[in-house]
Amino acid sequence: MKFQSKGLAKFAAFGGAAVLAGVLAAPPAALASSAPDAGAALFDTSGSWAPAATASIHPGVMTQTEGSGQCTANFVYTAGGKSFLGQAAHCSGTGEATETNGCEAKSLPLGTPVQILGSDVVGHMVYNSWIAMQAAGEKDPNACAYNDLALIELPADALAKVNPSVPVFGGPVGVNTTGTTNGEQVVSYGNSSLRQGISLFSPKTGTSLGTEGNGWTHAVYTVTPGIPGDSGSAFLDSKGYALGDLSTLAFAPVPLSNQVSDLAHELDYARSHDKNLRDVRVVAGTEPFLPGALPLG
Repeated sequence: MKFQSKGLAKFAAFGGAAVLAGVLAAPPAALASSAPDAGAALFDTSGSWAPAATASIHPGVMTQTEGSGQCTANFVYTAGGKSFLGQAAHCSGTGEATETNGCEAKSLPLGTPVQILGSDVVGHMVYNSWIAMQAAGEKDPNACAYNDLALIELPADALAKVNPSVPVFGGPVGVNTTGTTNGEQVVSYGNSSLRQGISLFSPKTGTSLGTEGNGWTHAVYTVTPGIPGDSGSAFLDSKGYALGDLSTLAFAPVPLSNQVSDLAHELDYARSHDKNLRDVRVVAGTEPFLPGALPLG
């Protein structure tokens, strides 16, 4: 779902309607006490960030990878004292839209500049799961299909412009390590340039069809569909935990559902395959999670 100037395509998504499970907002303290804490090692609650209302760099901003296409950022990350913005690995892909196997598909190299649109900041891609898997000779078909994460290192002088909260919904309040169940509510925020600046359809709410691929992916339907340029968008589960990033469009077994790559699996892979990312973590949002923030009708 990368948007390329030469045309649309990289996993274009046109989601179907969803039957939504009602979920009530809960204060962050209640969420933390009732949710599993297995993802605590993957979550960073420290640091000082720009106010959410004025930050120009945050989950949901558009990114432009030099030599490739426009995508949407997911979460803010830290590792080794540095800060990063996430996008999908395929956002730097150089092949055809049908090349979805990250163990074979080609990518622009590490170090490629990435413009953070809406700001004057240019970061550089320092990790790409496709590149990492090919260097490791990865053979797991689920990892090859769904490990779809890249990290953009942000310059130190840009941190005063960064806030880690997901627009509209707030959070994340943790990292999901237990998967999703069929019918569980999920929320996301995409910001494709195809919307011509109209933000009404950027927030999305929908339902998961459950965890698949030996934990590597979640099939989801969203009421407001993902479109080209939404690739990489952050997904939160029903409790506000970071679930994953928007990756591909599925045609079977459920037509026109999206595949969301599992973030806990992706981060574990990055930790074990890049010595500079052994402590990589998702940064906690400064805004409370509000799953009922999006009106449904």
